[in-house]
Amino acid sequence: MKYVDEFRDREKAAVLMTEIDALAARIPRPSGLPLQIMEVCGGHTHSIFRYGLEGMLPKSIELVHGPGCPVCVLPMGRVDDCVAIAERPEVIFTTFGDAMRVPGSRRSLLQAKAEGADVRMVYSPMDALGIARNNPGREVVFFGLGFETTMPSTALTILQARAEGLNNFSVFCNHITIVPTIKAILDSADLHLDGFLGPGHVSMVIGTRPYEFIASFYKKPMVVAGFEPLDILQSLWMVLRQIEEGRAEIENQYARIVPRDGNAQALEAVGKVYELREFFEWRGLGSIDHSGVKIREAYAQHDAEKRFALPNVTIADPKSCQCGEVLKGVIKPWQCKVFGTACTPETPLGALMVSSEGACAAYYQYGGVRRRLEVL
Repeated sequence: MKYVDEFRDREKAAVLMTEIDALAARIPRPSGLPLQIMEVCGGHTHSIFRYGLEGMLPKSIELVHGPGCPVCVLPMGRVDDCVAIAERPEVIFTTFGDAMRVPGSRRSLLQAKAEGADVRMVYSPMDALGIARNNPGREVVFFGLGFETTMPSTALTILQARAEGLNNFSVFCNHITIVPTIKAILDSADLHLDGFLGPGHVSMVIGTRPYEFIASFYKKPMVVAGFEPLDILQSLWMVLRQIEEGRAEIENQYARIVPRDGNAQALEAVGKVYELREFFEWRGLGSIDHSGVKIREAYAQHDAEKRFALPNVTIADPKSCQCGEVLKGVIKPWQCKVFGTACTPETPLGALMVSSEGACAAYYQYGGVRRRLEVL
């Protein structure tokens, strides 16, 4: 397929692997530990497993799977809030499909639907707005979820609802921001990262400028990467080249999509509709300052948190689930004691096994169960 096959070329991948092997061999590792490169985005994690890239790398390079899956970092208490809204008889609750099976403390949205709640899967917030138009006597709530990638579409939908006077449409806003998250990871005592593969989809909206503190303050290299196999391999080569040369810069491998200053129209809509929360809770990472957004007071009519009474309770994950350690890159998915046994895609204990971008789901789908059995 034109413009896809070119990024999956076996011969070019072999050339890149030769270069990566050579670079890795030249980089000194006084501690003897492998170089740790974190891919922040869950889409990268999925591609790495799908195409077997991790197994191709030399043992001196370890990929650390970051918290870049928005479904995976949703805390259990926020899922309970979703269910509480969905169970109201006047509500039609709309959501993307991958959020329906995320477990709360009592049930998931899918289980609430099975018990009679009107929960509907949509492909965009505009789909939810259409449901609101067609059901003027019902309250239609859209589950706003995701990093800066999906923020603009939700913001533009709220602006459209305001323009049409659709007061029966609101958003339960759980949008999160990438930069404070990376800072929290860099400040973590558990991790000693050597570099980053930066998120491509988020960067398409915000550009590369917001990451400059990573290089200037923390002295870590980051390369914003695309999602095809050659994109990821080239980005790894670029990170390793910076490490070998003693540089720490923000480079853009995904320049065919990502502009340095981001998407001005998308950022304008985001700035108009949202403001930063003082703090936001993340599954496995705890509370991170200014890491989430809320709907501005000017659009309170479309803010589900203001329209409905919510439990708003912090709930700990099951003790057997080690999603937090996986999200922070402290352990691999197959090292979790319930991976592939009590926790599977059919019976997930944690969100990382639910979303297609979750590290546990990707490991499970692409051979992680065999890896766990080999280790055991």
